[in-house]
Amino acid sequence: MTHTRRDFLQLSVAAAGISAIGMPAFAQNAGQDLVIAYNTGVPSWDPTTGPSAVNPKLQALYLSVFDRFIQQEADLSFKPGLLTEWGFTDDNKKVRMVVREGVKWHDGSPFTAEDIAWSLQRAADPKTGNPGQFVWKNLANFKVDGNVVTADVVQFEPTIFKWMAFLTGYVLPKAYFEKVGPEGFEKAPIGTGPYKIDAYERGAYVRLVANKDYWGGKPAYDVVTIKFVPDAASRVAEIESGNAQVTMEIPYEEFDRLKQKPGLKGEAFPISDIAMIFLNDVGPMLDKNVRLAAHHAIDKQLIIDRLLRGYGVPLSTLEAPEYDAFDPNLKFEYNPEKAKQLLAASGFSPEKPVKFTIQTTRGFKPKDYEMIQAIVGMWRRVGIEANIEIYEIAKHFELRGADQLAPAAFYNWGNAIGDPTTSTGHSMFGPSPHSVWDSPDLIEKIAPLWAEPDEAKRIQGWKDVSAYIMENGYVIPLLQYVLPVIHSDKVVVPPAATGDVTAASMKPA
Repeated sequence: MTHTRRDFLQLSVAAAGISAIGMPAFAQNAGQDLVIAYNTGVPSWDPTTGPSAVNPKLQALYLSVFDRFIQQEADLSFKPGLLTEWGFTDDNKKVRMVVREGVKWHDGSPFTAEDIAWSLQRAADPKTGNPGQFVWKNLANFKVDGNVVTADVVQFEPTIFKWMAFLTGYVLPKAYFEKVGPEGFEKAPIGTGPYKIDAYERGAYVRLVANKDYWGGKPAYDVVTIKFVPDAASRVAEIESGNAQVTMEIPYEEFDRLKQKPGLKGEAFPISDIAMIFLNDVGPMLDKNVRLAAHHAIDKQLIIDRLLRGYGVPLSTLEAPEYDAFDPNLKFEYNPEKAKQLLAASGFSPEKPVKFTIQTTRGFKPKDYEMIQAIVGMWRRVGIEANIEIYEIAKHFELRGADQLAPAAFYNWGNAIGDPTTSTGHSMFGPSPHSVWDSPDLIEKIAPLWAEPDEAKRIQGWKDVSAYIMENGYVIPLLQYVLPVIHSDKVVVPPAATGDVTAASMKPA
């Protein structure tokens, strides 16, 4: 890196150009420069530890600087990354990985197979605080021979290579990290990715410069400035004023308005993020009739059309169409009359409603609170009286981890690797810290699938579990989100089902 540690922390050069609102004066469209208004900042530059590592919204930023073991395409398929080959031995007792040669770290030092082995060992070490340890701990006794890394399988985990293209699956520099330590790395992080960090101000922006030696080919833009703009109205202002050329996650009505404006274009594409209502096995939710009635009463298409302006895909299970275990034959109908019949069988009616609380965020996702308001209205008509409780997303995680969610709780579940274990699995398996439905029948059905070595049998098993969950009403899937992106007509932004819209994927029109 060309800057000193003091430059990185104080940004003394950039500070000279700081404007009245605390942002540097960025050159607009100077040569091959790009400015992106992004909806979140980077709390930490270690993409493998702490809460930041499992925040889906940070992955596009991390992927600008770091590489994963295995790369993932925009359509959720996998391709070689820093590993060119990978797999289990025939007996599933070992893994063998071939490491890409000729790659350099941002400081010019060579990337080696030692970096791969060290990164995987570090990920499995409980002291590092990697949230994916339950996966990484399944490999041990790493051996490096030239550009080949082998390891013993502690417990067979069929999705471990998918996790190498997912949350926390990043490769960090062994020698540099050991030299500067975690604090030093935070101040001056380096990766092997398409961009190097040139300047960074917490809560304000990061300026990236192209890695001309990038093994995947030099990115199209020489300099990319990503402004951290959490407020949606401010992101709209950034793009409308021309202060940014790309922004995303704005209200759909603003998306529809802006994409009509001269000089701007809009892309909206389904991503691996699902709106759902967790049901907790407490109180009224112990009654199957209540659970099924609550699901039958929801007109998902109407919610998509009225609140999301048509941007959304209605779902009947926790598997989206791009996922490995999606079954198009599983369909749950909107049928308010059936909902009334089910409730009547349990002694409930619009005059004598069943009552419970539903929890939701407000403003975390587009129209989250409004969606729940609409659902509560639909429920009222069939004999369900739900009280809405609003909480912050952090509170949702806290309550879910302690298995203390209300009988119903709205959430959005991301699953970029499209594997059923990371959608239906973790959200519905009682012993998982991410689940609140604990009935023994479901635990019994899911448990054998975690380590099923026969892939076809494993996927079919998960489809069967999805059907069972749907028939018993153990969760209410709502819809697959569509990501709105507004950009200058001078920039091409390709769609990404992962939701990771990266600077390196963009190019001049």
